[in-house]
Amino acid sequence: MSNEKNQAYTQDNIQVLEGLEPVRKRPGMYIGSTDERGLHHLVYEVVDNAIDEAMAGFCDKVIIEIMQDGAVRVIDNGRGIPTGIIAKEGKSAVEVVLTKLHAGGKFGGGGYKFSGGLHGVGVSCVNALSEWLDVEVAQNGKLHKMTFNRGVAQRPLAVVGNTNNRGTTITFFPDGDIFETTDFNYATLKHRIQELAYLNKGLRIVLKDSRPLKEQQEEFYYEGGIVEYVDVLNGGNGVLEKPFYIHAETDEYQVEIAMQYNDSYSENIFSYANNINTHEGGTHLDGFKAVLTKLFNDYANNFKLLKNDEKLSGEDCREGLVAIVSVKLIDPQFEGQTKTKLGNSFMRGVVSKVLTEKFGEYLEENPKEAKELILKAVNAKKARDAARSARDLTRRKSVLESTTLPGKLADCSDKDPRKCEIYLVEGDSAGGTAKQGRDRRFQAILPLRGKILNVEKARLNRVLESEEIKNMITTFGCGINDDCDVSKLKYDRIICMTDADVDGSHIRILLLTFFYRFMKPIVEQGHVYIAQPPLYKVTQKGSKKENYFYDDPSLEEFLVSIGRKGEIQRYKGLGEMDAEQLWDTTMNPETRTLLRVNLKDAEEADEIFTVLMGDEPEKRRTFIEENANLVKDLDV
Repeated sequence: MSNEKNQAYTQDNIQVLEGLEPVRKRPGMYIGSTDERGLHHLVYEVVDNAIDEAMAGFCDKVIIEIMQDGAVRVIDNGRGIPTGIIAKEGKSAVEVVLTKLHAGGKFGGGGYKFSGGLHGVGVSCVNALSEWLDVEVAQNGKLHKMTFNRGVAQRPLAVVGNTNNRGTTITFFPDGDIFETTDFNYATLKHRIQELAYLNKGLRIVLKDSRPLKEQQEEFYYEGGIVEYVDVLNGGNGVLEKPFYIHAETDEYQVEIAMQYNDSYSENIFSYANNINTHEGGTHLDGFKAVLTKLFNDYANNFKLLKNDEKLSGEDCREGLVAIVSVKLIDPQFEGQTKTKLGNSFMRGVVSKVLTEKFGEYLEENPKEAKELILKAVNAKKARDAARSARDLTRRKSVLESTTLPGKLADCSDKDPRKCEIYLVEGDSAGGTAKQGRDRRFQAILPLRGKILNVEKARLNRVLESEEIKNMITTFGCGINDDCDVSKLKYDRIICMTDADVDGSHIRILLLTFFYRFMKPIVEQGHVYIAQPPLYKVTQKGSKKENYFYDDPSLEEFLVSIGRKGEIQRYKGLGEMDAEQLWDTTMNPETRTLLRVNLKDAEEADEIFTVLMGDEPEKRRTFIEENANLVKDLDV
C-alpha cells in the first residue's frame, strides 16, 4: 500500500514552469545539449541576431570577443534592441526580449524581412543559461544598460551615458551548473564565424581571444561571398576555371548557389537557410540535387554518352562537386529550435527553377565545358558499376557466414554485439600480443598490415580491392555507404589501437578517414574509439611495482615525487609490451582509457588528411611549417 501512495498521480503533481524556468529545467530541448556543442551554440544564438541586422541592411561589422575571464562579448553596429516600454508588459523591450520566450521582432511585424532567429527563443535562452549577462544598447545618442543573473533582471533598463555609436553589446558567462564545460574553443567559433562572413559578402566580422596565453585575433571579410568560399574549399583546384555562380531574388526569397567540380571522388555540398547551416539538408537541397541529376542525364543523352537504358545517378553527377546552396526566405520552417533541416516545400520548386534556367543556360552556351563535366559523371558511373561487384563480395552470404575468418581475425566467443568489442591493431607483433592478453569472451583482435589505403584519393572499386579494408567491412558486418546499417554492427566498440608515435597517428587518421567516408553512421552513433597505450613505464628502486604514464607532465610529476629514483622505459610500440602489460594498461575495461571519436574529430581528421595526402604540395608545406613545432615523439 505504501508504494501505491508514493506513486500517486494527482493535480498536486502538475507543475507550471514560468518565465525562463523551462529552459533551465530542460536546456537540451532549446540548445540541443549541455556539452561543448551546446556551449558554443549560445554564442551562435547571439551572433545570429547580429547577422540578422546585417541581412536587414543595418549592420556592417560584428565583433566577437572571448574575454580575459572566459566570458563572451558580441558587439554589432545595427539598430539596437528597442529600448522603449512595451505597454502590455510594463517593461522595456530589452527586458522582454531577454526574459520572455517567444518574444522578438521576427514574427512578421515588419522589423525583419529575412532572419535566422525566428522563434524569439535564442537570446532569452542564452540569458537563462548564463551565470550572468550584461546588455548594452546604443541608440538615439544614449547608452542603455541592464544586468541579469541566471535570467533574472537585477534592475530595470537604465541610461548610463551618452554615445555617438549605435548597436547592441551582449556579454555573458555560461552557467557552470548547467554546462559540462565553460571553456570556449577559439577554433570551433572560428569555423562558424568564417562561414557567416562568406555567406554575407561585405560584412566584416572580427573574432578575438583575450584570454591569457591564448591571445589572438582575426578579421573575416569577403567581397566574393560564397564564390570565394567554394574556391577556398577547392583549394583553387577546380575542373572549371572559376566557380559557377547563381543569384536570384524576389520579394519572397533569395537564392545563391556557387559550385565547382574538382578531380576528387567525394562530394562536399553545404546548404544554408537564412545563414543557418542546415546539416540535414531540406527542400532547397533536394531541389538542387534533383535538377542537377536531370540536367546531367539530359545532356549525356544529347551527347550520346549513355546507352538507351542507362541513367546517371545523383551520386555520379555529384562526384568531385563542391557547392554552396544558400537561400533566404520569409518565415522559414525548420525542424526544431537548433534548425538542421529546412521544411518549406515551395523552396524545392524555387531552387529547381533557378538552377534549371541558369545552369541549363550555362551548359548550352559552353558545350566544351558541359561535355567535360558530363564525361566526368559518366566515368564515375563506370567506376560505380565496377565497384558494385566488389561491394557485393563483402555482402555475400558465403563470405559472411564462412567458418574461415577474414584476414587474421581472432574473434570473441560472445555473439551479443552489445557486449563485444574489436581492436584494430597495427602489425602482427602487436596483434599477437593483443591476442594473448585479451579477454576472449568479448574482445576480438584484427591485425592490420601497416597503413591502410588512402581512401581520400581512391574510387570505391579500388577501395574494395584493398584486402585490409575488405576484411574490416566483412568483419564489422554493417555494410558501407548507403548500405551502412548500424543495427547489423557485430561489435559495440571498434577500437583503434596503434603505437603512440607519428606512424601510429598516421594509421589512426587513415582509419578515421575511412570510417568518416564509408561508415559515417557508426561514427555519429559513437561506436569508434581510440585506445590510449602508455608512453612510459617507471619501476621504483627497491620496489617491483610498475607505474605507467600516458603523457610527459604526469611522468615528470611522479619522478619529482620519488626523487627521480626509478628506471624509466619509453615504449616505442605496442609490440614492446608483454601480454599482461598490454591487458593492464590498454585493454582491461577497469583500468584502460578509451577516447570516443565524435563526428567533429572525424571531420577534422578528414580535412587534415586532405591537406597532407592530397595533390597540393603548397598546402601540405604550409601545414607542416605551421605545425612542425607541435610534433612530439619523433624518432630521429
